[in-house]
Amino acid sequence: MPLYETVFLVRQDVSGQAVDELVEQYKTVLSENGGSVGRVENWGLKTLSYRINKNRKAHFALMDIEAPSAAVQEMERQMRLNEDVLRTLTIKVDEHEDGPSVMKQKRDRDDRRRRERGERDEGGEGGGFRGDRDRGDRGDRGDRGDRGERGGERGERFRENA
Repeated sequence: MPLYETVFLVRQDVSGQAVDELVEQYKTVLSENGGSVGRVENWGLKTLSYRINKNRKAHFALMDIEAPSAAVQEMERQMRLNEDVLRTLTIKVDEHEDGPSVMKQKRDRDDRRRRERGERDEGGEGGGFRGDRDRGDRGDRGDRGDRGERGGERGERFRENA
């Protein structure tokens, strides 16, 4: 049977328990149509890059599926009918990954680092002013006096032509 990975986004005002119920509902749909679900990951509530139907955040969920295409199409149809599901993406894969997904690995790594340093998540890194950042290989800007001269020349030429 073909292998698929499905990620879907659920509205931010839906509880985490309701997201788990949606996952169970879609698992049932797949099993009734001859498929099965392997790994299921709830990535939690994340900020979206842009608003989707007036939502700034969404619950993300991943499912590894082994099912015939008709079963996946039925699941996607039911996702489109559900008002709580904002977006869905299903892709066909050659094989499922072992262990946690990249999203889970990243979160675990970040949490571990934060615990080791004894920090809380206060948002953003760095801080300070924009002038404090490292300029890299660009070097200093040097004297900017010649810029004013060029601007003056352009202004004079403009006045001559007017």
